[in-house]
Amino acid sequence: MPAKAPHDQRQDRHVRAVAVQPHWHASDFTSADAFRRWMRAQLDMARPHLRADRPNLVVLTELNGLPLVLRGSSWALRLRTFERVALALFLARLPRTLPLLLRERVSPIRALQLAGSDANAALYLQTCQDLARENRVYLCCGSTPMPRYALRGGRITRARGVLTNQTVLLDPNGDLIGVTDKVHLTPDEQSGGVDLTPGDLTELRVFPTPAGDLGVAISLDAFRSDVTGRLDAQGCTVLLQPDANGAPWTSLEGLPPDPAHRRDQPVAWLESSWQVTATSSRIRYAVNPMVVGNLLNLTFDGQSAITARPDEAPVARSYVLTDPRPGFLALAPWVQDGPPDTLRATGRQLAAHSGHPRENQYLEATLHADLTVPPSATLPPAPTPHEEALRALLRGDVPWPTPGRSASWLAGAALLALSLAAWYGRRPRND
Repeated sequence: MPAKAPHDQRQDRHVRAVAVQPHWHASDFTSADAFRRWMRAQLDMARPHLRADRPNLVVLTELNGLPLVLRGSSWALRLRTFERVALALFLARLPRTLPLLLRERVSPIRALQLAGSDANAALYLQTCQDLARENRVYLCCGSTPMPRYALRGGRITRARGVLTNQTVLLDPNGDLIGVTDKVHLTPDEQSGGVDLTPGDLTELRVFPTPAGDLGVAISLDAFRSDVTGRLDAQGCTVLLQPDANGAPWTSLEGLPPDPAHRRDQPVAWLESSWQVTATSSRIRYAVNPMVVGNLLNLTFDGQSAITARPDEAPVARSYVLTDPRPGFLALAPWVQDGPPDTLRATGRQLAAHSGHPRENQYLEATLHADLTVPPSATLPPAPTPHEEALRALLRGDVPWPTPGRSASWLAGAALLALSLAAWYGRRPRND
């Protein structure tokens, strides 16, 4: 396995960055073994691109732990849509979901996720820890819905009702570097969708490592100047943008603050990593892996990229439906090239439940690039209580928390009916 290169903060450092674009299926999340195989396959894709003479940084995709809500319920896949599956799982797990809904005053979809969050967080983090250690890499684990933990009196406690879209960074020993929560949630992540908790902008920090001074801007956060500007001001040199774009890549996009202004998805993506590295004062590189594949009735597609300042990446190329330009060190191909109308037709054919022979025939890809990062001028940030708790869990110093006590079913029957009526019928998607 590649060895950890010596770390000299006084000199420029050479780093190998790898972005993995996996193809996911709902069946990858129906058991712990299936999930481990899917995650391990991504590091297998990365391994041929690792270097023995420098630090290796592997970046995985956004919300790659979200579908673990399916774990233990392969029967639910027959229901075919996210809405039906979520409702069926909530009811099937009522002894765990109803008490959470009542006690923590959360929606049914958040209660469903919280009911399995401790076990799923343990599976997710332990899997990532094993992969970081075995491959001797700095690992951006992607992101997953994560509770907020604290260590009190030698035991782990969970903050009531909190579930953020969170990235975890690990070093080659599998030790925690730090975590970052997504600040700007898309409509599909808010109360009408998977109902996550927004992160706090003031908690965004940069983590100095031999692989660069790393800052994380999950998906939409990389489009927002308050996030990227804060990371730039703290000395970020390598921006990590895990992504799960919940729409066909060739469809139109419109998001706040101006949802009426719709443009092609690839045009919009030029306003994230590519624009950041073209304009930031300190951020030299950005690594943006994007997951592809259909989950039930949900479509995920995109083109993963590693970007740099134009003078470091002078070759003109770009996403489909956009004009070639400098700034891309590495770029995954899309399914095909061609005129816009042909590409848009292909996007519809690939999408979930299209019924076309090309349905779900997306491309996996692995990108790599060598980065030259400057000497670090950033001190490691003080760990948060949540990070201290995760470190203790990953070291095995404390056991993972166990589910709480149940509540009376009768006391909550009316509230359950009202909550389900308010939530069901909305169409949650992930991005």
